[in-house]
Amino acid sequence: MAWCINPLGANQGVRAGLILPPGSLNRISESDVTASRTNLALASLRAPSPVAWEIASAPVPYPAAVAAMEERAAAIADGRAEELVWLLEHPPIYTAGTSAKPSDLVMPERFPVYRTGRGGQYTYHGPGQRVAYVMLDLRRRGTDIRTFVAGLERWLILALARFGVAGERREDRVGIWVSRPGPPPREDKIAAIGIRVRRWVSLHGVSLNVDPDLRHFEGIVPCGVHEHGITSLADLGIRATMDDVDAALRDSFAQVFVRMNPG
Repeated sequence: MAWCINPLGANQGVRAGLILPPGSLNRISESDVTASRTNLALASLRAPSPVAWEIASAPVPYPAAVAAMEERAAAIADGRAEELVWLLEHPPIYTAGTSAKPSDLVMPERFPVYRTGRGGQYTYHGPGQRVAYVMLDLRRRGTDIRTFVAGLERWLILALARFGVAGERREDRVGIWVSRPGPPPREDKIAAIGIRVRRWVSLHGVSLNVDPDLRHFEGIVPCGVHEHGITSLADLGIRATMDDVDAALRDSFAQVFVRMNPG
């Protein structure tokens, strides 16, 4: 399950991005990074009931993760299970979305390659990258897929802000991006988004590079983007454990997707 958004159909989504000067990371307020989405009705994404969270204690093989996610999503659609955010890592793999181009698989023998039902192109998953499978009932949160994707963007941006990383989306490409001052200046991707919706329950979700081996991305053209690179919190000089990242993701998720009952 990788994270690029299919530009057509039910997986249609808005683009994501980021900004960050490594070595001179200024602390920024969360209000600074949330203002960009005010034109979308993000408040409609909030639901009052709690969302279950699970954290895998070891890397989960891709086929097993797909099976578990699809089973849980079906149970949510039937009203038999709570919504779920599942945090995990995978062994090193490449996944191909519905728009993947064969030419973008540069090293097909390097890692196992899996076809996946989510939109988008090729993505790498592996140790040191936090994958969050997000299984939410969009019937309870509004059935606007673009707004849902905007909520996922905001969630990542808020989580990264906890580490001094200012996140921004980009209209012309998917993902969350950081600006590197150079020379020469460039933009690198630190997080990605990709979803599928079945019976109005979301599958797949987001991935955030904490401290993966960035050389592993060299076997593909990530999400079909040739002009930009890949980065991680560690590459940006930020020492964060996976527990730190999980805490930031959980706290930021509540700001976007959980409706607080008035005290």
